[in-house]
Amino acid sequence: MNGYKKILLVVDLSDDSRVIGERAKVIANCYQSDITLLHVVEYVPVEPMGEALLPTVQIESELVDRARKKLADLAQQLSLAQCPQLVETGSIKTEIVRAAQRLGADLIVLGSRERHGLAILLNFTEDTILHAAPCDVLAVRLH
Repeated sequence: MNGYKKILLVVDLSDDSRVIGERAKVIANCYQSDITLLHVVEYVPVEPMGEALLPTVQIESELVDRARKKLADLAQQLSLAQCPQLVETGSIKTEIVRAAQRLGADLIVLGSRERHGLAILLNFTEDTILHAAPCDVLAVRLH
């Protein structure tokens, strides 16, 4: 193996995104890798009021615009402003795997939170991606 050349950095735009980004940068520096940042705005269907679908479309558009701005701010903070920044809409799990395939990613870097109680029984994003990803996955432990 020649190392990781294309890293897909998946962030949820929370405060923990910087921790995940810093970890991806360390790996990228070791292997002289390219990083692509990805945030997924999960599609949540909203029952339209009346017959017009415009409010739903407007809400989704506003969420995507806001996510693009926050992602650009995060990239700037991480000194990754020159890296490609993607904001996708849809199922988080599906869009991460799809982006990794499309980009030919060697590594997906994402966050993982500790689970307790009933949360252990639920299917979380990092678990699904680990089994569906076309490449290695690094789940950065978050506290």
